[in-house]
Amino acid sequence: LVALAYPDRLARRREGAAPRYLLRKGRGARLDRPQALGRAALLAVADLDGQAGESRIWLAASLREAEFREAAGDGLRWVREVGWDESTEQPVAVERESAGAIVLRERPARDVPSTEIARAYLDSIRRRGLAALPWRPADEALRARLRVAHAVDPTRFPDVSDAALLDTLDAWLAPAVGELRRRSDLERLALSAALLDRLDWKARSALDAFVPTHLEVPSGSRIALDYADPSQPVLAVKLQETFGWLETPRIADGQVPVTLHLLSPAGRPVQVTRDLASFWRQGYFEVRKDLKGRYPRHPWPDDPLGAAPTRRVKPRGT
Repeated sequence: LVALAYPDRLARRREGAAPRYLLRKGRGARLDRPQALGRAALLAVADLDGQAGESRIWLAASLREAEFREAAGDGLRWVREVGWDESTEQPVAVERESAGAIVLRERPARDVPSTEIARAYLDSIRRRGLAALPWRPADEALRARLRVAHAVDPTRFPDVSDAALLDTLDAWLAPAVGELRRRSDLERLALSAALLDRLDWKARSALDAFVPTHLEVPSGSRIALDYADPSQPVLAVKLQETFGWLETPRIADGQVPVTLHLLSPAGRPVQVTRDLASFWRQGYFEVRKDLKGRYPRHPWPDDPLGAAPTRRVKPRGT
């Protein structure tokens, strides 16, 4: 009778030695004194105080499971819960038979729709941040280029900052994880394609010219640009390959100068500059004086602007 009269006061015993219970609406309750009633798995609570944290049960009756089910009525149902285990990077799906906060049975869920798994993964990324995504070097390089493009032309190229991408996960990442079912699927997650899908066709076709992956230097070599610092794209190139290069190269329709790391024959920077013309007038001759004796097989011309750029060393004996 109590259970039928007060179905919200159905309660299930929590784990542990103390007689503590969970009520249907999620509220905690307890029996203060050791008594036989405290061993009951299910209760119908007739009277309890109104303490907010954990109420004291003054009067209750034990229930058999069948009586609990009858009192719960239509409120007893199976609910599927899909989560993402962040320690194993695997989806976890269970089905629970419950009445409100009280769970009677639990079992692994089968045939879970991929949309629910994808939603659980997106929720996990929202909690952990974008660093939890399986970024590959090519993905990070593309994102760095897009940062530069957005900084120069925000109307044409989208914001790819952490805050912007987290705010729009459903728009750009959800389609990429649509068929996600297990950890191995993360290895095929196409983050670069997902980022590029945010661009319209005009911006996408202009991207490589606006923020190129490589620049051709006077020697004919194509050298990769480093966009790790979006405010200062870097081109690391051996000094001898730049002979005859009059001006500092620029990208983004000429709006962003490239920072040149001019390298010794050993591949170490001997000058960092965004003013190549000034380096030829002043810095080159100091570098030449310091390195010519250490690297005699490499050319160190008196006139670097009139010399032929090269990536080769002089033949022995010359």
